[in-house]
Amino acid sequence: MEVSHSFFSHSNLLVLFMFFAAVSAADLYSQTLLSLKSELTDDYYTLKDWYVPSGENPSPKIYACSWSGVKCNNNSVTGLDLSMKRLSGSISGDRVNFSVFTDLLDLNLSYNSFSGKLPVSMFTLANLTSLDISRNNFSGQFPAGVSGLKNLVVFDAFSNSFSGSLPVEVSQLQNLKILNLAGSYFKGPIPQEYGNFQSLQFIHLAGNMLNGNIPPELGKLKTVTHMEIGYNTYQGGIPWQLGNMSQLQYLDIAYANLSESIPRELGNLTKLESLFLFRNQLSGSIPVDFSKLQSLISLDLSDNLISGPISDSLLELKNLKLLSLFYNEMSGVVPEGIAELPSLESLLIWNNYFSGNLPQNLGRNSNLMWVDVSTNNFNGSIPPDICVKGVLFKLMLFSNNFSGSLAPSLSNCSSLVRLRLEDNSFSGEIPLRFSHLRDLSYVDLSKNKLTGGIPIDIDQAPKLEYFNMSNNPELGGTIPAVTWSLPLLQNFSASSCSILGNLPPFGSCKSISVIELNMNSISGAISESVSNCLALERIDLANNNLSGHIPEELASLPALRVLDLSHNSLNGPIPSKFGSSSSLSLLNVSFNDISGTIPSGKVVRTMGSSAFVGNSRLCGEPLRSCPSSVAIFGSRGIGRLIWVLLLCAGIVMFLTLSVLGVLYFQKGSRGQWKMVSFSGLPQSTAKDVLKSFNSIESMDDTLPPISASVCKAVLPTGITVSVKKLEWDPNIAKDMLPFITQIGNARHKNLIRLLGFCYNKHLVYLLYDYLPNGSLSENISVKREWAAKYKIVVSIARGLCFLHHECHPAIAHGDLRSSNIVFDETMEPHLTEFGLKHLLELNKTSGTAETPAMYTGATNSSAEELYRDVYSFGEIMLEILTNGKLTNSGASLHNKSREIVLRDIINEHEVGSNTLVQEEIKWVLEVATLCTRIRSSDRPSMKDTLKLLQAP
Repeated sequence: MEVSHSFFSHSNLLVLFMFFAAVSAADLYSQTLLSLKSELTDDYYTLKDWYVPSGENPSPKIYACSWSGVKCNNNSVTGLDLSMKRLSGSISGDRVNFSVFTDLLDLNLSYNSFSGKLPVSMFTLANLTSLDISRNNFSGQFPAGVSGLKNLVVFDAFSNSFSGSLPVEVSQLQNLKILNLAGSYFKGPIPQEYGNFQSLQFIHLAGNMLNGNIPPELGKLKTVTHMEIGYNTYQGGIPWQLGNMSQLQYLDIAYANLSESIPRELGNLTKLESLFLFRNQLSGSIPVDFSKLQSLISLDLSDNLISGPISDSLLELKNLKLLSLFYNEMSGVVPEGIAELPSLESLLIWNNYFSGNLPQNLGRNSNLMWVDVSTNNFNGSIPPDICVKGVLFKLMLFSNNFSGSLAPSLSNCSSLVRLRLEDNSFSGEIPLRFSHLRDLSYVDLSKNKLTGGIPIDIDQAPKLEYFNMSNNPELGGTIPAVTWSLPLLQNFSASSCSILGNLPPFGSCKSISVIELNMNSISGAISESVSNCLALERIDLANNNLSGHIPEELASLPALRVLDLSHNSLNGPIPSKFGSSSSLSLLNVSFNDISGTIPSGKVVRTMGSSAFVGNSRLCGEPLRSCPSSVAIFGSRGIGRLIWVLLLCAGIVMFLTLSVLGVLYFQKGSRGQWKMVSFSGLPQSTAKDVLKSFNSIESMDDTLPPISASVCKAVLPTGITVSVKKLEWDPNIAKDMLPFITQIGNARHKNLIRLLGFCYNKHLVYLLYDYLPNGSLSENISVKREWAAKYKIVVSIARGLCFLHHECHPAIAHGDLRSSNIVFDETMEPHLTEFGLKHLLELNKTSGTAETPAMYTGATNSSAEELYRDVYSFGEIMLEILTNGKLTNSGASLHNKSREIVLRDIINEHEVGSNTLVQEEIKWVLEVATLCTRIRSSDRPSMKDTLKLLQAP
């Protein structure tokens, strides 16, 4: 057997030797390329035709010339294109003798997964004119020797993992026209030698980790037409010498930590078509010299510290399509000349201090597509011809002081997709003709003074997803009968609108998740057809004139979380199925004419008595006991029952006092246990809670560290809670009670509920809702559709926004991370452990002479703490976007090309050609980068962050 094995081994070696001998006899090109193939991983067999047929006699034929990706001319290999072949592996350079390819002109390895160091032997290809290694994972310092490629015209190394300094040696390539070193990890300054190129036309260094000052020597690049050097962290400002780049057409230095003012010399770039300087710290005003930029098409100076008015110099730019100045400190009025720009398509000036009227001719002279002037101090009316060209698809005017009636031109603006006019003073009837607005998906007209009711043809908007009319107190009218049948409608809000009439039947309400109609005068019954609304999560019909029974079908809705029917005239019993609901977190039927028994069950027992009061014929826990509970004693036996209960209570009280007395003398200074309950926890005593744990003794004797993990317990009432055990200082405990009470009173659908706490002088047990589906960190790698991810992001933002802007004083979370976001039965996220950082830090300072104000009841969090939460939220967004691949990566995001990060995220989500989803992903990524800016004062508030997330 061994002899046979040895024979075959030697036979195989002989065949292999004869194979390479035959190839060698034929040509070195094929041999070298087969050596290259042997180093690569080709899981998809894209190089399957790279072989030499067996049995052929050696000949002058070059086999490689017939292989895929190989280009030959006169029996010499002149091109090698391995792009997009899904190859991987490293190229050592020891086994691949690139010097064989003396006539090679074009080498393309792009769009693969090559890794390791770039082989130096590539630099022996003296005749090479194009080298493309982009979109791989080559790493390490860029090797020396690139100056050997003396004829190189194109060098593209975009999106790799190179580190160290930028290669100075590349500046010696005097024939080079295209240089792309973007999207790696290069550090240090841009070499001043990069100003020595004689033929360069394109230079791209963005998305690295470059720092230092931008070298003024770049101004000597007289042949460059395209320069991108942003998404780095430079020091100082823009060198005025860049104004000498006379051929420049495209300049991008966005997100680069630039400061100082914009040099007026940039106005000398008369061929410039695109100027992107957004997300820096540039200050001062827009240079007057910009009037000379007659070729300019796109100008984006957003997210800086630019002040002053919109310069008249911009009114000369007749080719301007994009004017983006949002997130600055600009003021004054928008000049009338802006409306005269014949090419203007996008006017984005939100979050400034502009005032006065918008130009009344806006939209008349150009194909205006996107207008966002929100969050300023504008007044007056909407320009009447803003959509006269028929291409306007986004109109954002919210949070201003606009007044008057809505522009009639909007009624026929068939191109509209998003319309946000909320938080103004618009009045009069709504002129929207939904039958002409077939692409409209988002409408928010809330917080105005509109009248005349909801347009009756709202059902003619087949793509409508979000509709909000709330807080128009004189709107009136009725709810159109077929509103719920809109196929994509998810949110319908019309609270505080003086709406009359009956609540329409629900029909085929397959997509709606939120209905808010509280504070109106709606009458009639709730239709049983609500059973069709299987996606319904929240329905608020409080403070109306509804009558009839609560439909049993409401209790069977699988996703229903919030149901508020309070302050109506409903009668009959509460459907018993509510007691076993797996999704319900808030039920409020107070102040109706409900009768019967409150359903038993864990879910209903978590509601406080405030959810049921005002119903004189309603009984059962947490209200008074029902008469049937004592009927078995008979009418004459009730007195005896009372005596029995009093006697039992006396015995229990005696035993309790005895036990407590013994414990007090045995354990000394532990102190008396006290219990505080909040909404959602049935009345319980400290003893009830302590009995739920293993034993009082074991928990007292073995004190956990201050950062004790959460454990689970079942209270005597049957409610399962999460318990957080903390130790505190006796001298500070009394000062902390107001703060814990504030946390306990914080109620929001995306906050975990603090149900109560049990404490003595040394310990406190915090009792939270127990949510069964784990944390975000445990579920981060779960595959989800983009819509589900977006919903999680927005839900987290809403919870954090509530803490920051609707709690008074504000509460900083303090420790926002994916492990402190937990999911309920319907995978709705809830923030947990908010505010606990204060408690933990208190114990560290308990021995100091002075206690910080935040721990003495004055819990108003500082702006710095709130902005730290915003930063953490930005990092969580990145985690969700990348399925956990980017964790705690807020800082590193700013040193990576946004294009690369976005590409990876889109590929991860497999959205294909769905441009709408791609735009939403891009926008969420942009918001994440805003939230993780280095300077806390540059980050948006959570209120602004939530608005941004809902803005795309």
